[in-house]
Amino acid sequence: MSESSADAVAAAAEAATGVAAAVGTATATATATGTGTGSWRMAGLAGAAVGVIAAGAAAGVAVERLTVGRGMRRKARLALDSTGPYGTLRGAPGTAHADDGTELYYEVDEPAPQSVPAPRRRRLFGRRTPAPVTVVFSHGYCLNQDSWHFQRAALRGVVRTVHWDQRSHGRSGRGVGQRDGRVPLTIEQLGRDLKAVIDAAAPEGPLVLVGHSMGGMTVMALAEQYPELFRERVAGVALVGTSSGRLGEVNFGLPVAGVNAVRRILPGVLKALGQRAELVERGRRATADLFAGIIKRYSFATRDIDPSVARFAERMIENTPIDVVAEFYPAFTEHDKTEALAHLTDMPVLVLAGVDDLVTPSEHSEAIARLLPDAELVLVPDAGHLVMLEHPELVTDRLADLLVRAGAVPAGATVGPYGSTSTSSSAPRG
Repeated sequence: MSESSADAVAAAAEAATGVAAAVGTATATATATGTGTGSWRMAGLAGAAVGVIAAGAAAGVAVERLTVGRGMRRKARLALDSTGPYGTLRGAPGTAHADDGTELYYEVDEPAPQSVPAPRRRRLFGRRTPAPVTVVFSHGYCLNQDSWHFQRAALRGVVRTVHWDQRSHGRSGRGVGQRDGRVPLTIEQLGRDLKAVIDAAAPEGPLVLVGHSMGGMTVMALAEQYPELFRERVAGVALVGTSSGRLGEVNFGLPVAGVNAVRRILPGVLKALGQRAELVERGRRATADLFAGIIKRYSFATRDIDPSVARFAERMIENTPIDVVAEFYPAFTEHDKTEALAHLTDMPVLVLAGVDDLVTPSEHSEAIARLLPDAELVLVPDAGHLVMLEHPELVTDRLADLLVRAGAVPAGATVGPYGSTSTSSSAPRG
């Protein structure tokens, strides 16, 4: 092994060790202060389990460092940040207010005037006028409304769309109840937040609700709390890479012993880290390469993902403060909206997931589809959790079909080539 190779491997190993040590320290703190729930032995197992993830990402970083210097990688990230086309679409801004006063930011894209048919309308849905429907997109955990970039580009000017940032994410305000520690974050609260956005941005007319991951759970919470809205106005639903419950059983690709330890320790660890947000954020910046590897592993399955898309996802996730990450996480283990799915039985539903999703495995989508036998189930091979960024053309095509089935657009619609993210493709970007 050359000296540079040895240095690269050593640097990556050091980064992995640092992550494991940081987690171990936080775990020990959580356990000692009573915020954790495991013994010291379990704390050690949890640190080791997280170390497995870090080591796997570090291996990839080490290989990259054999050929690409740190300065070059930093310049590449800056170049991707400045020139990447993703997340640049903007609409008419608006603000809704949640029941606790939290400001929720949204944007509206209106359909193009019928007197001047837009090229995208002709390509997607022909020249006939779509029904007056509003499509509301809800994003996932640690993301923001821009995660729907490709679908927004494809539907822009065709139908009315609303894109919003969940509380404490993107441009929305910090959750009022969570900011002062009074009220734990719940999925039910997110459902009420979505209702506030609908009341402000789409107070009348039919709706198609699209949710990814936590956004799908938000849609289910809305159905549970406002069944009359679904009876009277919701014309269709798309649930992408999400779950109706039993998320506490997800193993995230870890060994059984490791994941059991993580489940017991992680809430306390995250709470401890959230209380030391400034220190943790400095650590995230110092180990940017390592965390980029972890993010890529849990976001995508495709090997040749466009580096601009990978960096786009990384930027959204790294911009989510660690205290927000910490306060949202416990809500997922308590999430159970299986019974709420009954409110979706009399409408067109799309259930879509990546086969290689490690965050909300495709088995959870299959479980949803079993309870909605008339739903269209689409399992995408070679796709991870961020399937709408990884295989955007396929996702957009299935959404367009849902809009047809919901009566939002004419039958016979076709979707143009918006959004291949493979490095070997020259297809146009949104």
